[in-house]
Amino acid sequence: MFNINNVGWLLSTKSKQTPHSGYHWDGIADNYFEGWYLRVTVPEIKETFAFMYSIENPIGGKHNNGGAVQILGIDEQYICRTINNVDRFWASKSNLSFGHWSRVGYAHHDIKPQLLSTQEFTNNIKEGYQVTANLNQGCIYDPVTQNYYRWEYQIKPIYGWGNANSVQQATAGTLSYLPLYDPGWQITMAHGLATGWIEWQNKRYEFSDAPAYSEKNWGTSFPTKWFWINCNSFANNADLAITAGGGIRDILWWQESVGLICIHYQKKFYEFVPWNSKISWDIKPWGEWKMKAFNDNYSVTLTGTTDLSGTYVRTPTAKGLVFNCRDTTKGKLSLELREKNNIILQANSNLAGLEIGGSPWDNSWIVSS
Repeated sequence: MFNINNVGWLLSTKSKQTPHSGYHWDGIADNYFEGWYLRVTVPEIKETFAFMYSIENPIGGKHNNGGAVQILGIDEQYICRTINNVDRFWASKSNLSFGHWSRVGYAHHDIKPQLLSTQEFTNNIKEGYQVTANLNQGCIYDPVTQNYYRWEYQIKPIYGWGNANSVQQATAGTLSYLPLYDPGWQITMAHGLATGWIEWQNKRYEFSDAPAYSEKNWGTSFPTKWFWINCNSFANNADLAITAGGGIRDILWWQESVGLICIHYQKKFYEFVPWNSKISWDIKPWGEWKMKAFNDNYSVTLTGTTDLSGTYVRTPTAKGLVFNCRDTTKGKLSLELREKNNIILQANSNLAGLEIGGSPWDNSWIVSS
């Protein structure tokens, strides 16, 4: 039943939708992939669940066409399941809404791939997932342990990508609307609140208003080398989210190294990007991430560290999904943001996402501003 009280919430959610939220495949491009990353952090147990969904060669007819579900869960344990049939993948081109399933049972008839009610999904989808800006729901089966992994949580977006009450921005700027960069990258929700549950290895974890995050990428090639820093779970700063990173990407017929540091804090967006700031970094092959950036008004310093070994996850390549990305969801992160000589913010977390990917990582990657 329609409820007038929901109108404001729906309009608010729509206003936080970022550019590039919809599905990008044109129905023709070969060797195409699109991937999504959703994360929820449960501070009470100091654990993070990260969900990675992808579709490769949706046109079909190749050895590596199909989709996958990857999850980093408790103690950074990893599970991956492939969903080979591309015909049961669906996605909206106008908003963040997509899903994929491998086995269905509905009165012995297939259900058309589409967004289902959460109850209909639970009743009928044996393995797969569905995602919107306000929902992450799914179930996969591990034949090794014979365990099912299930999840269902609602999401309330707080920050998209930009000032809280303004039109949301493209992560890679205005030129991202042109077919110049490969791959494309968009943070679809810098910060939100998740409420629901996740079943992991026969144990159910329930949470309410837990920090949530989502991003996506798309194209025909992954960066040859990259790093990433992300956190929206700070003990004394509930209204704070940071995403930073750098990579070597294709642009037309050459490659370039680019980086950014972006912060959402108290409804304001602090953006340090190549077209408005000087950005530098010193990233070790593993264990330490250091970044600095400054512009005419602000400066920021980041330091991420970990003593953990991290977990390797798969990313799309021309040869299919391969292990070339190393992650931890329990990194230590310190942040200082200044306006001129005045400190705006100092924050620390032990629940940061830290990542390196691609190659080579024989030595530190240093870029000076």
